[in-house]
Amino acid sequence: MARAPDGVTDTRFQDLEAFAFDAYGTLFDVLSVTDLCEQLFPGRGAALAQLWRLKQLQYSTLRSLMGRHRDFWQLTEDGLAYACSSLGLALTSEARGRLLDAYLTLAAFPDVKPALEALKALGFRLAVLSNGEPRMLEAAARSAGILTLLDHVISVEEVKIFKPSPRVYNLAPERLKVGNAALGFVSSNSWDAAGAASAGLRTFWIQRSVAEPPEELGFGAERVVHSLTDLVPLARR
Repeated sequence: MARAPDGVTDTRFQDLEAFAFDAYGTLFDVLSVTDLCEQLFPGRGAALAQLWRLKQLQYSTLRSLMGRHRDFWQLTEDGLAYACSSLGLALTSEARGRLLDAYLTLAAFPDVKPALEALKALGFRLAVLSNGEPRMLEAAARSAGILTLLDHVISVEEVKIFKPSPRVYNLAPERLKVGNAALGFVSSNSWDAAGAASAGLRTFWIQRSVAEPPEELGFGAERVVHSLTDLVPLARR
């Protein structure tokens, strides 16, 4: 995962025409549900939020391998049920509804809207490419005030399999009508960037925690940055 030396302009990305962004963990802070988890289950909020997210990811992988697709809204509910059961928490129907609805209004990271606005002003086409179910994605983007900045909201529901299947990543250049070399895929999840790189996309890893190492999958991101706004000078033409 290359970094340009300090003071050196990185010109590798001057031919980009569009960006596709992962949603959960990249645009939207999935752990912003922690406060509600803590309110409903005092002393267990952080553990619940973290295990819930882990099971979401595990279930998406397992169902893809099993060939038994369920959309991400259903997986989110299944993951919540498992996490509560594992932690010995009684999940009432009211608590279930409130926690699931929180996914429709997840907080966006502070760098998201400024970065999208700047890239849009530079003439780039922008999209979300996510495991999320379309209604979930549109609701979260609308709540965050970024829906109007997006040319497309692309969901795995079009192909009924989750990332890191190459069938998912291939949706982005198809919908944005660009070649792979002209599309930058952006994710804060190292495994996701690796999946996109394996599928032939130009990839950026948003390393939100400097202590987080890259995944050892044999496909690294083409560039590592620490904020979405770091993309703007790289992409400026």
